[in-house]
Amino acid sequence: MMKSSIILFIIYFIIWTLLGFSFDLQHILIGIMVALFVVFLTGDLFTLRPSHFGRVTRYLWFCYYVPVFIWECIKANVDVALRVNPKLPINPGIVKVKTVLRSDTALTFLANSITLTPGTLCVDINPREGILYIHWIDVKSEDTEKATQLIVKRFEKILKRIFE
Repeated sequence: MMKSSIILFIIYFIIWTLLGFSFDLQHILIGIMVALFVVFLTGDLFTLRPSHFGRVTRYLWFCYYVPVFIWECIKANVDVALRVNPKLPINPGIVKVKTVLRSDTALTFLANSITLTPGTLCVDINPREGILYIHWIDVKSEDTEKATQLIVKRFEKILKRIFE
């Protein structure tokens, strides 16, 4: 528990320093106090498996995930913007998709990634069975396997390497 709290403190302090980009004593002391306070408030939320913090590959996969997510958002934004045209059909509906992700953090990340991508919205999660229900602006397939391939797989394979 102590090791994971120290690692969280370091991560929070680095984030504080990078966001403020000020290296004088006053800002460093305030950054230390804020990082300690945030570790006190949220430390138990992220420390179910503290050994995962030490794996550098997780951070590298996250750095890979960010541009993939941004690219998917750009594609989805263009698709939704084009659908404003009444000539382009929309076929809204809720589809059931499956995921192999099981940790709460991974499922939350997946659901948020889907929701933040325009045209899709995660409306429910069944973590025990690994099922998500997604509102999709243009349902291309009601088949669970095909919908899973189209919506979930692009994020899931990377998130699995980060969180599990």
